[in-house]
Amino acid sequence: MLCFRLHTSALLIFHLILLLIVASNGQQQQQQQLQLGFYSQSCPVAEVTVRVAVKQAVEADKSAAARLLRLSFHDCFVEGCDGSILLETSDGERQAPGNAGLGGFNVIETAKSRLESLCPGVVSCADILALAARDAVALSNGPNYDVPTGRRDGRVSSRSLANNLPDVNDPIEVLTSKFRAKGVSIKDFVLLSAGGHTIGTTACFFMPKRLYNFTGRSDSDPALNPQFLPQLKSKCPPGGNVNDRLALDWSSEFAFDDHILGNILNGSAVLASDARLVDDRGARQVLESYVGGSEKKTTSSFGADFAEAMVRMGNIEVKTGSQGEIRKICSKVN
Repeated sequence: MLCFRLHTSALLIFHLILLLIVASNGQQQQQQQLQLGFYSQSCPVAEVTVRVAVKQAVEADKSAAARLLRLSFHDCFVEGCDGSILLETSDGERQAPGNAGLGGFNVIETAKSRLESLCPGVVSCADILALAARDAVALSNGPNYDVPTGRRDGRVSSRSLANNLPDVNDPIEVLTSKFRAKGVSIKDFVLLSAGGHTIGTTACFFMPKRLYNFTGRSDSDPALNPQFLPQLKSKCPPGGNVNDRLALDWSSEFAFDDHILGNILNGSAVLASDARLVDDRGARQVLESYVGGSEKKTTSSFGADFAEAMVRMGNIEVKTGSQGEIRKICSKVN
C-alpha cells in the first residue's frame, strides 16, 4: 500500500511538472521577442522580396517612399505595429480623419502576394510594412538599418481606436502626451516627427487653420517666418483646392536629410505640429543638438539616431508567438 501511494504521489508530481513546463512554453511563445533574421530559415527571400517591391514602386513614383514611411507610423500608433491599418473595413482605421490621404497599400499587397507564392502563410503583413518603411528610407538616401521581425497580424481595425492619433493642430503638450503614452521618449518623439517629414508632401487640407485662422481671429501662426508665410499662402490660397500638395521639407522633398531640422528652428516648418517642437524646451534642445555649432552637435548623426528610433517604434505593442495571425491577404483577416 505504501509503495502504491509513493508511486501515485510521484505520478502526480510528474504531471504537475509537465503542466508547468507546458504553461511555461506557452507563456514564452506569447512573450516571444522580435529578432533579426526571423525568416532566415522559414522564408530566406522575405526581406529581399519586400525590398524589390519597394524599389520598383519608388522608381515608378518617388513619392511612394514617403507614403510607406507614413503608413508605418500610423499603423504603430493604433493597436501597435500589427498591420491593422492595412485592413479594409467599412468602419476601420482607414476611415479615421487622422488617416486621411494614406497611401502605399498597393506596394504592401504586391510584396505580400509575391511572398505568398514563395512562402505561403509565413511572412506577416505587419513585418512587410516595417521592412517596407526601412527600405523606403534607404531608397531616399537615408540610413539602411536592420529591422527585427517576428510580428504577427492583428485582427482588429476600428475607426474609433484611431481617433486619438497625433493631430497636425495639437499643441505640444498634447503631442508629447500622445507619444509618451506609447512609451516614446522626447528625443525619439523629435526624431520620428522630423525624420518622418523629411521626405514627402502634405495636402492643403491640413493648412487653413495655421495660415488663416490660427487663434480664431483670421490670423496666422506667429511661429511662421514672415518670409516663409507668403510662400505657404501662395501654395494654399483661401478657397483653393484642398487636395493640392506641398513639400514638407521645402529644400529636399525626395531626399532623407537633416534640412528639416533647420527649417523647424528658423520658422520654416510646413506643418503646425513640426513648428510646435520648438515650444517644448526638451524637444528644442534635441533639435539644436543636431544643427547647432560644433560644441552642441551630438556624436551620432541624425540619420543613425532616426534609424534607432524607428526600431524602437517598431516594438510598440507588437503581437508575437501565438497572438494574432499571418494574413493571406493584408487587407482582410483570414
